[in-house]
Amino acid sequence: MVEDNKGILEKANKAITEGDNESFLSFCTDDIEWTFVGDLILRGKEAIWQYMAMVYIEPPKFIVENLISEGDFVTALGKIRLKDRDGKMAELKAFVIKTD
Repeated sequence: MVEDNKGILEKANKAITEGDNESFLSFCTDDIEWTFVGDLILRGKEAIWQYMAMVYIEPPKFIVENLISEGDFVTALGKIRLKDRDGKMAELKAFVIKTD
């Protein structure tokens, strides 16, 4: 039985919060596109790996406020808290949008 998309996203997010970037990337296709609306677009696993190595100095903290699954789409709304290189905490809201 194929795992539901909501469960896949929950496992992928759990891997990130545990600092296991390799496991997170195992949930991604090689040609993944991760869009931070109004900021940047990461294309491919290598770009995401580099981003995570630079930004996720410590594993981020997630607060998922809503997780909505319908068909092939999952929407997670919430907050992520990251530790910046100068020791300050930052908060990021991102929308990851798949477009064809």
